[in-house]
Amino acid sequence: MNTTPPASPLPTLVVIGNGMVGHYFVEQLLELGALDRYEIHVFGEEPRRAYDRVHLSEYLSGRDAESMALGEAGVYQRPGLTLHLKTPVRQIDRKNRLVITDEGSQAYDRLVIATGSFPFVPPVEGAEGASKLVYRTLEDLDLIREATRGARRGVVVGGGLLGLEAANALKLLGLEAHVVEFAPRLMPAQLDEEGGAALKARIEALGVHVHLSRSTLNIRNGAYYRYRMNFAAEGEWLETDLIVFSAGIRPRDGITRTAGLKQFERGGVAIDDHCRTSDEHIYAIGECAAWNGQVFGLVAPGYQMARTVAAELCGAPAQLFQGADMSTKLKLLGVDVGSIGDAHGRTPGARSYRFIDEAGASYRRLVVSEDGKRVLGAVLVGDNSYYDTLLQYVQNGIAPPADPASLILPVSEGRPALGADALPAAATICSCHNVSKGAICEAIDGGCTDLAGIKACTKASTGCGGCSALLKQVFEHELAARGVTVDKSLCEHFGYTRQELYGIVRVEGIEDFETLLARHGRGQVGCDICKPTVASILASCWNRPIQDPSLVPLQDTNDTFMANMQKNGTYSVVPRIPGGEITPEGLIAIGNVAKKYQLYTKITGGQRIDLFGAQLHELPDIWAELIAAGFETGHAYGKSTRTVKSCVGSTWCRYGVQDSVQMALHLENRYKGLRSPHKLKFAVSGCTRECAEAQSKDIGVIATDKGWNLYVCGNGGMRPRHAELFATDLDDATLVRYIDRFLMLYIRTADKLQRTSVWRESLEGGLDYLKAVVIDDSLGLAEQLEAQMQAVVDRYECEWANALKDPEKLKRFRTFVNARGGDPDIRFVPERGQKKPAGMSIATIPVRVEEAAL
Repeated sequence: MNTTPPASPLPTLVVIGNGMVGHYFVEQLLELGALDRYEIHVFGEEPRRAYDRVHLSEYLSGRDAESMALGEAGVYQRPGLTLHLKTPVRQIDRKNRLVITDEGSQAYDRLVIATGSFPFVPPVEGAEGASKLVYRTLEDLDLIREATRGARRGVVVGGGLLGLEAANALKLLGLEAHVVEFAPRLMPAQLDEEGGAALKARIEALGVHVHLSRSTLNIRNGAYYRYRMNFAAEGEWLETDLIVFSAGIRPRDGITRTAGLKQFERGGVAIDDHCRTSDEHIYAIGECAAWNGQVFGLVAPGYQMARTVAAELCGAPAQLFQGADMSTKLKLLGVDVGSIGDAHGRTPGARSYRFIDEAGASYRRLVVSEDGKRVLGAVLVGDNSYYDTLLQYVQNGIAPPADPASLILPVSEGRPALGADALPAAATICSCHNVSKGAICEAIDGGCTDLAGIKACTKASTGCGGCSALLKQVFEHELAARGVTVDKSLCEHFGYTRQELYGIVRVEGIEDFETLLARHGRGQVGCDICKPTVASILASCWNRPIQDPSLVPLQDTNDTFMANMQKNGTYSVVPRIPGGEITPEGLIAIGNVAKKYQLYTKITGGQRIDLFGAQLHELPDIWAELIAAGFETGHAYGKSTRTVKSCVGSTWCRYGVQDSVQMALHLENRYKGLRSPHKLKFAVSGCTRECAEAQSKDIGVIATDKGWNLYVCGNGGMRPRHAELFATDLDDATLVRYIDRFLMLYIRTADKLQRTSVWRESLEGGLDYLKAVVIDDSLGLAEQLEAQMQAVVDRYECEWANALKDPEKLKRFRTFVNARGGDPDIRFVPERGQKKPAGMSIATIPVRVEEAAL
């Protein structure tokens, strides 16, 4: 960077900080056409551009850093916009309007400071020797990951939002996790005493140890672990291999202090309603700024400040910053936590209603005004399905019902719903991007007729995604209000939802597509939407072999050939290995098949062996050898049960309290072949150390010394979601009974291609409703659901074994209808060192395979 940059015909705008708020500010500038007004320079001290800190823990779950980047890389490649990475600003020279870095100086006409905050590390004697690990950046997480090597136990100092996220990170890294909190409850800023107790109970049930009212006096060398934390209470201590400090944040206001800008005593550069500092040329936004002495530790207020400054600098109408709503909805270690408005009931005369479920560790508190005419705040622990409704009551001053307590009662007890029509136009639907109901209505009037268009136009639900359910509700209501019918038909051939079609198939005992189409559909052939959907429904209900002549035309490519087609036109072969348990003979058999057919082999995350590169005509021969060796199809190609992952459990592990392998074998053998709206993944862990990662699965089972804890509705993928604790200390029979009911309820009511996680989020009543139906049999369906599952289990047959018995079915696995071998005209290209013997080829054009199969 030149110390005397060439003159620009435009004034220069400098932004210090490229975190979430700094990046959002740049996006707002670009939307307002700032490049026509300013030459913009952005300085960031990290080696990468802005990334999503809200989902930081996903980095430890395997998400790569690049995928966490905010916006498109091209944002910072526009002429007139320069991003300086790894370039911290050391000093602000207000007199000459310069920012000073190690590389030189940059002049500014307007300066915006978005330096954020830093983790507070309490002054504990011996903390320096404990490496002072913190939880704030990707680099911090790399250091934590490195420190966990060879470690058994980790402690987080701080039981607030970031502290609990850090504890989850330690669990993800396989450590025994402890949380030490100075206050008498967790999340003291957001939760009251009862809410903190409910959260503590849920988190401890997940295997995280919680120590409250503990002040760390000093840190010494440990006798059994690396460090010993001595507490202020005489004789109390805790040993650990590593310590992560997450005891709150402090504004990063160092350069503003040295620049002589006005500061608040407790930290943060002072700003006014325009987010201006005491220097009229300098603004501050985000966690480094203090408005009326208050620092806002959430991203949404920072975005609000960014919008205010961007509008003012670009001459657009600006909404003054006059404080921010600190309501927040979170999922900590898989536990729903919500805090809205005056959650502590500090308003004079405020009254509270409480719903406490000690058995389920759920808690809800509603705070209303003294006259009962306004909802002031709420606390939620265990079920955030109430959050959107309560937030609208608070933000928009909507009068509560005659019995305000009904707002927090379970659905079965008559909780009233707040319809989209009751929300005023000013109601905030998406707080991340400040999208109101009125803005959504304008987008609809402007031509947006689907949710994707609404999101693209308004950015609603593109931040944290927490408003997605409310956005859908408002969108559909507004379409209906304009006389537009919200068509929920599956496709042009069926005027029903998947759930309705499932009911029709069950009630009428329909077992083929033609009958269903003739009785309840339109047309004669169906389409690519309804055919695989009906195929899945028929398989879930009756479990007939998918290669039967009446069912084959309904299947997609993978199910048609009972293998996953790869991008080069070859197929993968995945034999089932229940629970990951395999004999040496089984391993040798798979190795021999892979060697004979020169297949690329890979161990999957579900503890199976995937064989890649098989040609269509080779599939029957490969499967004949695998079935002869005792294997079955692994259904890797179907929307069905995939795997049941397990640790070694009490058989080998010194921490195991139950035989997780045997339970995994039992579950996989019971549910193998079960077809469902989407794929299903299970896991069984033999203790709370959770080596099988059960809390990221659709069905997760974790052993306790009293039985099994059941978790449901978790998944990885593009929308990672922790599973939720469903029932505790179950015996074997009860565990299976609950899983039977849960899975059949999901299959019966979910939409097409809907994961259990998304299905759970769409359920009115949430987890409480699921528990009522599955555990308490509130709908009287338990016996029916169990019987339907047993019918599917009893009808199981390996699909490949069935196909190998039938010469007509085997004709489908030919590249050419009149020849058995592959296509000699197609050249084989080796992948990752795999080679084919002389004379063998590979199909690289999927169209030819499809045509040969017709």
